[in-house]
Amino acid sequence: MRPIVTHSPEETRALAADLAAQLKPGAVLALHGELGAGKTCFIQGIAQALQVDQPVSSPTYTLVNEYRGRLPLYHIDLYRLKNADDALNVGLDEYLEGDGVTAIEWAERAEAVLPERTIHVRLEHGSAENERRVRVLTGDTP
Repeated sequence: MRPIVTHSPEETRALAADLAAQLKPGAVLALHGELGAGKTCFIQGIAQALQVDQPVSSPTYTLVNEYRGRLPLYHIDLYRLKNADDALNVGLDEYLEGDGVTAIEWAERAEAVLPERTIHVRLEHGSAENERRVRVLTGDTP
């Protein structure tokens, strides 16, 4: 799949909002990309589309932020964890089977336990400062 190129944080959030319109309860999003690639920005777009009415920031130290909207949004950041066992020890499996949308930053740290239905979102820096290259892959094809 060819990447979709966005040219601003607003365009990245709009792309995420388009995806969010298709999500159903139990959806799992695995976000991949280096620091500053736009993972949290993408999740902010998901939150906006889900009618979350509070600011969304990365839960790097709390690991999980829960938001209420049209569907619950579970924003998980695995940056500080080492592997899938660590993720399971903090209750990741409960979110993966939850009734809302689970969006996981640094998802590769728990790749072994992600369900096959996971939607993988890969974000990369583009050639300009605010440009991002985004690939959305469904199923088990990361």
